[in-house]
Amino acid sequence: MEGFPAYVKASNFAENAEPRFDPEPGLDSLVVMIQPGRKLDLNLRLDAVREGRIERLAVGELVQRRAVLSVHMRNNTPGCDRQNLVLAERAKEFARAGYDLIGVSRDSAKAHAKYALAKKIPFPLVSDPEDKLAGATGSLIEKSMYGRKFFGPARAAFVVEKDGTVLAVVEKIVPADAADQVWAAIANLP
Repeated sequence: MEGFPAYVKASNFAENAEPRFDPEPGLDSLVVMIQPGRKLDLNLRLDAVREGRIERLAVGELVQRRAVLSVHMRNNTPGCDRQNLVLAERAKEFARAGYDLIGVSRDSAKAHAKYALAKKIPFPLVSDPEDKLAGATGSLIEKSMYGRKFFGPARAAFVVEKDGTVLAVVEKIVPADAADQVWAAIANLP
């Protein structure tokens, strides 16, 4: 796909997704996010940390019921930490409502294991250093930091069924409001 890094294949993007311009300050990007009703490929094999153990598995093995895939760039950064901690504080509420939480970032599984232990993150953390899942959700965007432009995952959340059907999308997560934004997205789901 033109404008995206070579490792991002067109086949990773949501079928028939509509591109849109995202004019958020500092981000000149074309975002092609998967939309509700589409199916996400849960057969992607990635490393994940679950209950303190590092496992190589298909993402679908983590999605045993409705789940929230919370995407962030990197652990141990203020915004991403806030996003994870806000969700971790309310993980039991999500579980009681029938939703599992799954964090996704570029960090290695080893880094995720240390992070989950140190921050007491109760949900699985998926290592996506090659942006395979970010590409599949269409959440790769062009970012700019210190005058350098690069592509990375948008801070977003995807509510999915066990079969991969996307039920809701939160395209722009505000770290401090992450749990409330996800609750708002699932509030009207059947």
